[in-house]
Amino acid sequence: MLVLSRKINESIIIGDSIEVTIVEVNGRNVKIGIDAPKDVSVHRKEVYEAIKEENIQATKKENLVSLVDFFKLQNK
Repeated sequence: MLVLSRKINESIIIGDSIEVTIVEVNGRNVKIGIDAPKDVSVHRKEVYEAIKEENIQATKKENLVSLVDFFKLQNK
């Protein structure tokens, strides 16, 4: 893990297109601004983990409808 020190209004650059700026520091809380291309998803880690888990659950066999069953439902 790379650890950097930054002050308010200072930034770091990730790759060629992502900029992370320190917006505010209040005690132990730090607000950051993230400027990234629209095709790059940016989530808090806990949200990202929840999305991953939901995707895993959605792909489990018992949650999938076979194509045959799908077409049967469509033709009713």
